[in-house]
Amino acid sequence: MYVLIGGAGLVGLSLAQKLVELGHTVAVIDIDPIACRYAREQVGAMAFEGSAVSTEVLLEAGIRKADSLAAVLRSDALNLAMVTLAKHYGVTHILSRMRHPDFAEPLRIAGANHIISTVELSVSTMVNAIEYPQVESMMHFEQGQIEVLKLSIPNNCYVAGRSVAEIAQDSQFPSGSLIIGYQPHPHEDLMIPNGSTILQPHSTVLIVTKPRCLHQVIDFIEQKC
Repeated sequence: MYVLIGGAGLVGLSLAQKLVELGHTVAVIDIDPIACRYAREQVGAMAFEGSAVSTEVLLEAGIRKADSLAAVLRSDALNLAMVTLAKHYGVTHILSRMRHPDFAEPLRIAGANHIISTVELSVSTMVNAIEYPQVESMMHFEQGQIEVLKLSIPNNCYVAGRSVAEIAQDSQFPSGSLIIGYQPHPHEDLMIPNGSTILQPHSTVLIVTKPRCLHQVIDFIEQKC
């Protein structure tokens, strides 16, 4: 996949690094020559020095052949301009970072398929870390209608040694919740469990649930024998 990234700041370079590691061909555009040199020499991406909202630079960077484009420039207005140009040149998958919520609808109208609010994401992550310190990570889907949380199985807890089927049939396990992932050990791969999968102490589970059931799920997993 050919991915074009507008902006070689911390987010842009980190995104480029991850995509290169995944085997994608990545090109970065930035006005800073030092950032561009870093992208080439340290990240392994192509880099084009200039404005990411310049049609000349975008064409040089190959926007017409880009499979995906990420606008992570320094301002919402610049990201909006880049998204508009990306749509004009036929990019089918367009992502944009957004700082101020006033730009959400303009970015959608301009053609952004995915809009990532950095402020909302940071605040949500910190709130979750404060409210649910035992949760290793949490993701929101469908505007927060669905939550996926990652939890460790404590030693001597109620669910340790029980199968996924037993847990699903337990009347205390919140209705509509589901164990969708299981990692026996931090150094082992995450697997999709079946009914006979036994939850071992110090393993990790991924559970999908509704927001209203978060506390119930956590309490159920952590309750002692």
